Amino acid sequence: MRWIRDEEFIRGNIPMTKFDIRVLAVAFLSIEEGDVFLDIGAGTGSISIEGALQGAKVCAVEREKEGIELIKKNKNKFNVDIKIVEGQAPDCIPSLKFNKCFIGGSGGRLSYIFEYLEENLESEGVVCANFITLKNLNEFIELLEKYNYRNIETKLIQSAQTNKIGLIKGNNPIFLVKGVKR
Repeated sequence: MRWIRDEEFIRGNIPMTKFDIRVLAVAFLSIEEGDVFLDIGAGTGSISIEGALQGAKVCAVEREKEGIELIKKNKNKFNVDIKIVEGQAPDCIPSLKFNKCFIGGSGGRLSYIFEYLEENLESEGVVCANFITLKNLNEFIELLEKYNYRNIETKLIQSAQTNKIGLIKGNNPIFLVKGVKR
């Protein structure tokens, strides 16, 4: 298995889930051949592309025009098939059934996204999200509990890299959370 490094993606001013978090998120989701994967707040498409490379059928949702263009460029660069939906989730998402979902950005609409998940995420489906704020983290966990998700896991990930001269530069701590739908 080959994981794509951050510098290989075409980037812009749209946030991208960094390598360490991306690898863990795909592992949390257990994406494999034949999965139907919904990526909400897809940004540059990094998670969508990794999911497609694992064999999933992918739908990427992004509201920012720059993000849509970056997803198109990256999907072409890595030669993967991704359905791209432009707009604010969940309003723009077609009614489709899927078994894996990643939420990289919610636009403050987590409760509405969970209503959509209630109707469209299959039983035993996995939802995973990452957060940098405690407010959004707490809201997500409360929604997982409200909708009776099981196997809820929360991790706080802190990573750092050394630069060319050996100085260590830390990244923002990221909360990674997942739950399995009953």
